[in-house]
Amino acid sequence: MFCIYRTGEGIDYQNPLFRNADGTTRIKAIWDQSIQTGMPPENISYGTEYTEEVINQALKLEDPLTLVPSTDTNGHGTFAAGIIAGGLDEQQSFTGAAPMADIIVVKLKQAKQYLKDFYFIDSDEVFQETDVMMALYYLKRQALRRNQPISIYMGLGTNSGDHGGYGALNQYMDRINDSVGAVISVPVGNEGNARHHYSGVVDDIQEYQTVEVNVGANEPGFIMELWGEAPNLYAIGLETPYGEVVEQVPPRFQTTQRLNFFLEKTIIEVAYVLVENLSGKQMIFLRIQDPTEGIWRFRIYGTGTIQNAFNIWLPIRGFVSDNTYFLSPDPGTTLTEPATAGSPICATAYNHLTNSLYFEAGRGYTSEGGIKPDLAAPGVNVYGPAIATAPGQPYGYTRRSGTSIAAAHTAGAAALLLEWAESRININRMNGIQAKRYLIRGADRNPELNYPNPLWGFGTLNLYGTFEKLQQQ
Repeated sequence: MFCIYRTGEGIDYQNPLFRNADGTTRIKAIWDQSIQTGMPPENISYGTEYTEEVINQALKLEDPLTLVPSTDTNGHGTFAAGIIAGGLDEQQSFTGAAPMADIIVVKLKQAKQYLKDFYFIDSDEVFQETDVMMALYYLKRQALRRNQPISIYMGLGTNSGDHGGYGALNQYMDRINDSVGAVISVPVGNEGNARHHYSGVVDDIQEYQTVEVNVGANEPGFIMELWGEAPNLYAIGLETPYGEVVEQVPPRFQTTQRLNFFLEKTIIEVAYVLVENLSGKQMIFLRIQDPTEGIWRFRIYGTGTIQNAFNIWLPIRGFVSDNTYFLSPDPGTTLTEPATAGSPICATAYNHLTNSLYFEAGRGYTSEGGIKPDLAAPGVNVYGPAIATAPGQPYGYTRRSGTSIAAAHTAGAAALLLEWAESRININRMNGIQAKRYLIRGADRNPELNYPNPLWGFGTLNLYGTFEKLQQQ
């Protein structure tokens, strides 16, 4: 099954923050997966790669986009890149965490239209898992060719998956992060208060547990995934807002069952995956088309010899309307994928002025009890670069909030830590696991809280504290 993600990165390469003092670019390469008119990277069959030399040629033109047409349409990638590696501006009012770092950019292409239609998504910020994995492959290969360490930032997320760290992308990220000279930073997501997660248990006394979902008006459709703990067997039934009841839909191997209703036009497709190939859990996949507005009651049945625990996730914000949500949600385990990957750094956001957690930040732990998030970093009302409003207009600044901004801070800190390790000839090159542990060791911790913490991880990012701990060794 395909996983789709929200928020892909581009960059406004003309911004002075990404240039050297002589006006040349600090961007070593841009792979724009969405542009098919130029040469793709070596051993990759799509997109267009723009080298440092070509970008510098473009910057000398009156209209650089005629040569390098790669852009950032929503400003998210430019803002994050500025936080990570933006240089000192002319007014000396802004600098990124690693202002001398080389930059490599991948802009993801949009998901195929049939996938967007399948998931009922009308947005340009939808990306396929396969393209994300190819982006990681490209970035790691670039670092190996240049014999340089690399700090990788991935500002994206989805609610598809078991949230236990077993997904294909999670495992690929673990492999890269475990290798020498590579660190991956990902955000925890902004699903903490979205009411998109439900957890429950069907005990021996109950025949089933009822899960109530409020569906908003004019909802075209949405996806819902139930993940049940192995080796139990789960099944689903439902009651519509008009009172039509569908008794337990029998689990059938590799079969999608279609439910039609007499009083409403809703169509529901139910697919049972009895043993999901990576997690080993059972998954029930529901595709709900033209749902009637009102309260839908889903009946969850469970049979087995151990506790029949289960989790259900609705799509993330932007993939479903704000008026579709669980009536009795569980704010725990609201990390988006791939933040549940074990090895990379998973960042949550807090307000660095008030020391309060960002109220929309996703919360741990993983569905398997894995400790996530790892760290909290600034992510509320953060100051950073904006994209130009029109060609020829001056570049300005804006403020953004979200856990992706916190992950940008951890990526910048990781870049500096990798640089430090690279300059020390008496130590081995650092891998992502070591970098994460050093950052955790130097984090600030509130004496009134217990750590690790499902909201704060192991504390708030403090790179200076990390270097202080390193000096003590």
